[in-house]
Amino acid sequence: MAAAIAAGFLAPVIPGLAAVAAAQEQPIAPEINPPGDIPDSQVFVSYSSPLGFEIQVPEGWARSDRADGAGFADKYDGVDIAIAPAPMTPTADSVRQNEVPVLINTGRAVEVSSVSNVRLPAAEAVLIVYACNSEPNEVTNKQVRLESNRYIFYRAGRTATLTLYAPAGADNVDQWRLMAGSFRWK
Repeated sequence: MAAAIAAGFLAPVIPGLAAVAAAQEQPIAPEINPPGDIPDSQVFVSYSSPLGFEIQVPEGWARSDRADGAGFADKYDGVDIAIAPAPMTPTADSVRQNEVPVLINTGRAVEVSSVSNVRLPAAEAVLIVYACNSEPNEVTNKQVRLESNRYIFYRAGRTATLTLYAPAGADNVDQWRLMAGSFRWK
């Protein structure tokens, strides 16, 4: 959850009004010509974390390191990776029961469209596909509707939660496939 908050697309879990207001927020209509397409010519570089994972990320995106992982952002696009202890391997069913309600209750107008087990080159994962509102821009207060793919990987008592997000309608399928497929435990 801390990673999602740091990634800038979930409301902080603060007792009282802030969490309630975010949970009651209405979905924003997607923009007609959404910003946020990652260019087909984008160069990707390897990021190796001291927390025991590596992934290909877009070159030139702003990086923010945290104790539990890292985030990379460019305008409304982002990649976030968070490591957390986990007692067992997550499944689509366990994620539906445990993660999805938290995501819906603490996020900004979250609408989950699917939860499934997926096989990627390095490992199996659980994939949550959802839409949510972005955090308001600090200067303009503008928000956009985001689409997100969240992959939850597991190994040796830890999960790595990889979240990819962009404005709804942006064409990032190939770039997201590259990033998710490049995730490796070290």
